[in-house]
Amino acid sequence: MAGKVLCEASELYNILNQYTHLPRLAESNYLCLINACAAESYNFSHIITARNDSDGKFIMPLDVEVESMRYIIVYDSSTHSLSDSGPAIDFQILSGGYEKFSALYHFLRMQKILYNIREVESFNPYPVEILPGKLYMGDYRQATNLQILKDLKMNALVNVSDECSLMFKKANCTVLHIRIADSAEADLIASFERMCVFIGSHLNTSSSVLIFSTLGVSQCSAVTVAYLMHHLKYTLKEAWIHIQQCKANMRPNRGFVQQLSDWELQTLGKRVTDISEPKY
Repeated sequence: MAGKVLCEASELYNILNQYTHLPRLAESNYLCLINACAAESYNFSHIITARNDSDGKFIMPLDVEVESMRYIIVYDSSTHSLSDSGPAIDFQILSGGYEKFSALYHFLRMQKILYNIREVESFNPYPVEILPGKLYMGDYRQATNLQILKDLKMNALVNVSDECSLMFKKANCTVLHIRIADSAEADLIASFERMCVFIGSHLNTSSSVLIFSTLGVSQCSAVTVAYLMHHLKYTLKEAWIHIQQCKANMRPNRGFVQQLSDWELQTLGKRVTDISEPKY
């Protein structure tokens, strides 16, 4: 039998919310999400873009090229473990099933069954989840979307873009704004301590925090890496891998990478990560 592993709810959430210029859900070989709940339950509501397989035969839709599909994920109502049943292909089973996922991410429940490409392309991705239910990372557009802030029950924002908005006051969020240009010469490390203390103080009171920059790629990634190094005592490499698993196109600029290496020395007492490796 081919490989079969559990997929945590937060992993599927992040898979659904990947994007470059357009949502990755619009890519034909990105995600095949299969709902194995009863047909009645599927018709009532299901996870966005899920296809129905209520008879449990795991027959791949004819338009799905299994070999090239990045993710194949199956869910039922409440599975918490792996079984010996299923297709002879590599796929993942959603841990906790629809019940757990829909309880955590009710805003990704849908009744719509068929989607055309324009509808999928118009999907507004949410910020990715770095620490489930606590820490998120995104872009300015997401941070100024009141519905997104409401859905994620956001309490605090760390804004490392040049932009500011009155929308933050309407959202009733506490905002720490550190204007940092996405430039290799920009001094970000000088604000790491302040931002880490701000983030930590809110997380310690069970508040949700969103770190964001203009495009959600460089400045916010650097700050999030710095926080994980500070809070969890991760090495730069460990924090980098963690965040890259949450957001595939995270990419601090080269100047920020050097400052993160300096931060590693400051927080851990030594440089552990070799930033000359190509992935940095």
